[in-house]
Amino acid sequence: MTKHASRGLTALAFGTFALGAAEFVMMGVLPQSAASMGVSIPTAGHFISAYAIGVCVGTLFLVFGRRIPPRTLLLAFAALIAIGNLMAACSASYVMLLAARFISGLPHGAFFGVAAIVAKALAQPGREASAVSIPLTGQTIANMLGVPLGTMVGEFLSWRIAFAFLGVWAIGALVVMRLWVPRLPAIHDAGLLGQFRFLTKPGPWMIVGAVLLGNTGIFCWWSYVSPWLTTVGGFPSGATPLLMALAGFGMVVGGICGGRLGDRWRNGGSSAVGQSISCLGLVLVMLAPGSMPLAAALTFLCSFSMFFVNAPQQLLMVDVGEGGGEMIGSALVQIGFNLGNSIGAAIGGMTLNATAMNYRLSSGAGIPFTCIAALLLAAFAWRYELRAPRNPR
Repeated sequence: MTKHASRGLTALAFGTFALGAAEFVMMGVLPQSAASMGVSIPTAGHFISAYAIGVCVGTLFLVFGRRIPPRTLLLAFAALIAIGNLMAACSASYVMLLAARFISGLPHGAFFGVAAIVAKALAQPGREASAVSIPLTGQTIANMLGVPLGTMVGEFLSWRIAFAFLGVWAIGALVVMRLWVPRLPAIHDAGLLGQFRFLTKPGPWMIVGAVLLGNTGIFCWWSYVSPWLTTVGGFPSGATPLLMALAGFGMVVGGICGGRLGDRWRNGGSSAVGQSISCLGLVLVMLAPGSMPLAAALTFLCSFSMFFVNAPQQLLMVDVGEGGGEMIGSALVQIGFNLGNSIGAAIGGMTLNATAMNYRLSSGAGIPFTCIAALLLAAFAWRYELRAPRNPR
């Protein structure tokens, strides 16, 4: 990979770091933000859902921004990231924090959609999945370092400081992208309706359905991982930042492994493997006896699987959208991810309320979703990759 391409991919990772930390740090500071806003922990789960809804709405930026050069879009998205997180840091009420989280989520799917296209354009032939995994690594590093540090700041100082830092970081990311991301032409303009033409085929819907269901399942448990670690795992609350660092490490390793397997094998098959690991992890979370070592191991395993699927699924949707729908296709992965995040958080919260806060059973509620996701991806791999290896679309 050339120095020019490496710098561009690194700059994209700066932006995804801000997005990854902004999305996941709320899980680590959920008890503190709930107490500050005067609401229960299940109600505070709406802060997670608000971000996810913002992701879905923000995809409209790509529908009407298809003629805008990728770098210009990325800079605008970085500005929105800064505004949303700084607003969250200053929130004085439950409603204001909900609004801030919604704004923070608006650029998420759109940013990843554009970043995946830029990464693919900068990649060497045959290394596309690995190239796409580099910007996604910014998100996983956020979970390894940014989220634990934010959780620690929330535990010992104030959760507001974590969001203020992310707002400032987003401003820095904007500057780095302005300097390092190359100017690329806008994608082929297939027209307002033409960019959705690829969605008339079943393959894209199989991928999006798998992303949606897979993340619904894993987030039934992951949205409430902090109280699960203390109530089931037996860890003191002060150990949560270290465990979030372990989870982040699992995400980094999973993201790298998923990208490499996608390059060497098949993106659909690799995604099916990752979703199968998620299903297994949730089964173990529900059935395994509570202990610190086991809870730590399962935290790593589920985090690994959660991001193992990222690069291959992202690249699959760029490929199936080729011809004008690349940005929409790539963004749909993030919509599915975050809508699943939102639905999973809601289902997990309802399960907790119905079971007297039994954190094991919230994971059980997610098992059917991850199982169906794995089956959908296996079916996609069989139909579009094994039967037609030269035409994955």
